[in-house]
Amino acid sequence: MFYRVVVLFAMLISLTSCFDEQDTGAKEVRWDRDTCDRCRMVLSSPYYAAQISYLPKGKKRTKFAKFDDIGCAIIWLEDKEFKDDANTKIWVANHKDKSWLDAKIATFVHTKTSPMEYGLGAQFESSEKGLNYEQAKAHVFAIEEKYNIHGNNSHKHKKTMQNKGRK
Repeated sequence: MFYRVVVLFAMLISLTSCFDEQDTGAKEVRWDRDTCDRCRMVLSSPYYAAQISYLPKGKKRTKFAKFDDIGCAIIWLEDKEFKDDANTKIWVANHKDKSWLDAKIATFVHTKTSPMEYGLGAQFESSEKGLNYEQAKAHVFAIEEKYNIHGNNSHKHKKTMQNKGRK
């Protein structure tokens, strides 16, 4: 009898852990080892990370891209042929408790800092000044346009930083 209880308990734990992974859709991140698929920075902040699951054309298995900041995820996805595919999912870390949220239903709030300085944290709760996903995208592209953080106009970005008293 004891053996059956132990086996059933082990099966229940196993099923629960499988359900949790499928429920969030996000993969485990190896913090301080995995790198951002856009900027190649090491993922070190579990409060701002993002992931995109997608099905490449002609493939049968879902792939995952990991990011250190929602800004990198949004910009990376923009020119991909699968960006509007129903199989493409975007997951963001909750900046309050590190849990994974669907970016399309998350609320994005302004934060003092984020790994790539797009300044957005995701949360489940709505907020008076919070942004939805489309507004967050617009914010990211406005920041990228203003500072050209990762673009080809690095001389403009450098000049902007020098004008702000930074070297």
